[in-house]
Amino acid sequence: MRGFVIGVCSIVLFAACGGKQDAKSTENLTAKELLQGIWVDDDTEMPLMRIMGDTIYYADPLSVPVTFKVIDDSLYVYGNETVAYKIDKQADYSFWFHSLADEIVKLHKSENAEDSLAFANREVEIIPTTPEILKKDSVVMYKGTRYRGYVYINPSKMKVFKTSYSENGYSVDNVYYDNIIHICVYEGKKMLYGQDITKQMFKDVFSEDFLNQTILADMNFVGVDSKGYHYQATLGIPESSVYNLINITIDFNNNVSIKKAE
Repeated sequence: MRGFVIGVCSIVLFAACGGKQDAKSTENLTAKELLQGIWVDDDTEMPLMRIMGDTIYYADPLSVPVTFKVIDDSLYVYGNETVAYKIDKQADYSFWFHSLADEIVKLHKSENAEDSLAFANREVEIIPTTPEILKKDSVVMYKGTRYRGYVYINPSKMKVFKTSYSENGYSVDNVYYDNIIHICVYEGKKMLYGQDITKQMFKDVFSEDFLNQTILADMNFVGVDSKGYHYQATLGIPESSVYNLINITIDFNNNVSIKKAE
């Protein structure tokens, strides 16, 4: 199925046309009505999207449905990001878009009942970033005392939306599950500290926009010193190499301080 999805995304649809929506423009309801139905690529005969009401559903089960409007000569798609795509031609059974490669991409409305099978599963597949609970433990010595730090990376049901673009300028939103990470420190059998960590705890360090795109991907116990217990968290954007490290210090009175790693 993943191969099918990649093929679909590489074909296709739109290219951002830039500019902002004119606040005085009104929605073209006639154009929206013409878009109702399943749309198929002229060259490959593969169904790409199904439009019902004001929502676009994609054949890719990993892609989130998005709302849309037709205003003037552009299709405005309101997903994780708002993007406008220029319409080159629209008729009862044809729909043409101006591609990023400066070519006309041609779609036609499906008349094959079997094309609906590509949209049979209406529930979007959410991508787990951690398929199961991961446990990590480390032992450090400080002033002759042995400390053991534990990390439990727990999958949650908190959703993270990420917008991706194909080489041809086709944008889709995928959904991922974030993690909750439990950290604790023991001296022998005595627990000195324990708490759940979520990325919302980093709101004074990072912008809300950045946090909304990231997952709490990892955590490591890095040591003990006169300032307290030290952990380092990793915030990352799903399926990318973009990440930030955050230093977490818990003093001996269990006060927590958070700082972006340099």
